[in-house]
Amino acid sequence: MDIEQKQAELIDHFVKQASSLKGSALGSVIVEATSHPSLFAFFEILAVPSVAELEGSENSVYLEMLRLFAHGTWSDYKGNTGSLPLLVPDQVLKLKQLTVLTLAETNKVLPYDQLMLELDVTNVRELEDFLINECMYAGIVRGKLDQLRRCFEVQFAAGRDLRPGELGSMIQTLSNWLGTSDNLLISIQEKIKWADTMSELDNKHRKEVEDGVEEVRKSLSLKV
Repeated sequence: MDIEQKQAELIDHFVKQASSLKGSALGSVIVEATSHPSLFAFFEILAVPSVAELEGSENSVYLEMLRLFAHGTWSDYKGNTGSLPLLVPDQVLKLKQLTVLTLAETNKVLPYDQLMLELDVTNVRELEDFLINECMYAGIVRGKLDQLRRCFEVQFAAGRDLRPGELGSMIQTLSNWLGTSDNLLISIQEKIKWADTMSELDNKHRKEVEDGVEEVRKSLSLKV
């Protein structure tokens, strides 16, 4: 089973669970979802009405926890430990995996020093073991470990949930790309048309030259 299908099945499972519960009962579901080793997307769970209703309630910390796993990083958690529940080891691992995905969104070459700082890793061996065993083997990133340059070269990284407000920006980016593609297509079509015209003119000129040569040959033959 590929990672996308596995994700879809897990999301469906947790959405159904969350939809049948309310209030404090959602806490255990959110902890389970954010601890699951194969789940890395949480937007659909956030969109469940009963989960959204946690906003402003005495159980709102679980909503904030879910938002952290949807959009945040390990550094975000460390900066807000006073307002978030204590994470279990599986959640800590998951949040650090998600942190790598966030870093890979904007940079395809990640320096070891930056990764060690963001992940609270103390040495290169521990960092490389984490990248290999917990990220690449999990299928969420692919890349090359460069010990000489002390960096991780990202070849692929799974996408994270869109942050609030990012959808409009993404739509605009895609619209701009489509506009550029249309202009490029028109330019290519014009160049093809020009090339066809030049080819036609070239063929016409070649025919005229060949006809002229033939006329000269006939004229020389008559004289002989």
